[in-house]
Amino acid sequence: MTRDEFDAFCSELTATTHVIQWGNASVWKVGGKIFAICSRWGDGDHQRIGFKCSDLSYSLLIQQEGMIPAPYLARAKWVQMEQEGALSDEDLKAYIVAAHKIIAGKLTKKVRKELGLGA
Repeated sequence: MTRDEFDAFCSELTATTHVIQWGNASVWKVGGKIFAICSRWGDGDHQRIGFKCSDLSYSLLIQQEGMIPAPYLARAKWVQMEQEGALSDEDLKAYIVAAHKIIAGKLTKKVRKELGLGA
């Protein structure tokens, strides 16, 4: 998944906002809280995609080749795709949708309602 494809996909999710932060990272938020990031951190030219995940997904994903605990965010159960193709685009999209749901679920009922995310 390219950065443009990542941005296009995230933009389709309900109540998302997009900012460029931390040296040109593409940061996606719901209700002001980050759920996915695409950047070029560290060495190499390919982008790295990071996202919030469930405890179970975190445990499984960090054991998979090409996936690591996300720098600075691992304690909050974030992973980062270090190698292109470590996840198929289909799987990556499913994890991004799940990340959006996890973060949206932590918002207050009032904010979820205001954003059209249900109560």
